[in-house]
Amino acid sequence: MTGHDHSSAKPWSNPALSDTEFDHQHLWHPYSSMTTPAPVWQVASASGVRLRLSDGRELIDGMASWWCAVHGYNHPRLNQAATEQLENMSHVMFGGLTHGPAIELGRRLVALTPAGLDKVFLADSGSVAVEVAMKMAIQYQQARGKPAKQRLLALERGYHGDTMGAMSVCDPRRGMHHLFAGVLTAQHFVPEPQAVYPKADQPQDASVLAADIAGLRQKLESCHQELAALILEPVVQGAGGMRFYHPDYLRAARRLCDEFDVLLIADEIATGFGRTGKLFACEHAAISPDILCVGKALTGGYMTLSATLATTEIATTISQGEAGCFMHGPTFMGNPLACRVACESIDLLLDSDWQAQVQRIEQQLEQGLSPLRGQAGIRDVRVLGAIGVVQLEQSANVAELQPLCVAQGIWVRPFADCVYVMPPFVMSNDDLATLTTGIQTALGQYLAGS
Repeated sequence: MTGHDHSSAKPWSNPALSDTEFDHQHLWHPYSSMTTPAPVWQVASASGVRLRLSDGRELIDGMASWWCAVHGYNHPRLNQAATEQLENMSHVMFGGLTHGPAIELGRRLVALTPAGLDKVFLADSGSVAVEVAMKMAIQYQQARGKPAKQRLLALERGYHGDTMGAMSVCDPRRGMHHLFAGVLTAQHFVPEPQAVYPKADQPQDASVLAADIAGLRQKLESCHQELAALILEPVVQGAGGMRFYHPDYLRAARRLCDEFDVLLIADEIATGFGRTGKLFACEHAAISPDILCVGKALTGGYMTLSATLATTEIATTISQGEAGCFMHGPTFMGNPLACRVACESIDLLLDSDWQAQVQRIEQQLEQGLSPLRGQAGIRDVRVLGAIGVVQLEQSANVAELQPLCVAQGIWVRPFADCVYVMPPFVMSNDDLATLTTGIQTALGQYLAGS
């Protein structure tokens, strides 16, 4: 056990430490080292699509703060919603109590999500939404007298979160969680679909899609008796490689899950609320999952909130099982402040011509990133909705590449071999041009020096 000297002065009392020094010495950032920390930039404020740094520089945010700030920052309608709710209550427990913001959010989610998803569980992060979905699937199978169906099937190259259950359904070989393989529940995996999202100028090889579907069928045939559910990210695999796959694969997955008595969980935490050009990515295949996870853009990036929606059959079966209830209940479940902002964010999205905005962004990203196609060191360039991806031949060194992006006045956070953007839907064409030109310049400098 590590010893602690509680008599020594705490570091925040040391005026010799600057903010940057304190950050480097004491604050753990996502996927970062405490011994060799990557550079960070201190943000003083944010407005629209711009981050203003403490040194006065401004960066155009191509990441929408990890895909959630779809309306940009400091939006007056979202600010007003948060302020009004603060004056009533910021939080109250959801156990035994309810409130208007949760009810209103539930109404919106039931109305907007794919048909049949009528029961809403409000949690506090995307990873928790996945945990809830997995527990729902397993408890549902137990309640219907099939306790052997307690494993999940997932796609390779998938990513579903960083908590223990969610990690178990992330890519087991190329994902970021292989260090925990020995302690995670052993799940089943099927190769990621190779048939890409169809584009008018890209011919499709039907045999590739047929092989993808045949592989999924074979896997379900061999292990369906122990499977509670298949979990996947519909059409877009996010942090597992920013891959866009054929909607017919998703359509086949729905059909095969029905055939083999396996639930279908759609993880739309990254794709929900318009990011792919459809309100939900499941709409590309015109299917409804049995369980749906949403998060990220749910509150427009203002605070953490997620929802897991399920069919009436699942909810009723669970409720009539041994426990008589669903066994989950986060402290901040149904947080009124988050729910109120989420309602306003959804209304703000629906009040806008978001389809045209996303289509415009898609065209601008295609135009701005296409010059990188075929260049040395670049494997692929692809765009779908308000998502643009430049895939490199090798994994990027973030500590080297990101400062080059900042020097161009843009905020882009590469991971693995992908340099990608998911800009706020309100980004102007001029800012999109600055963003894509900056990526071209930064990548040119990076690849020339690597």
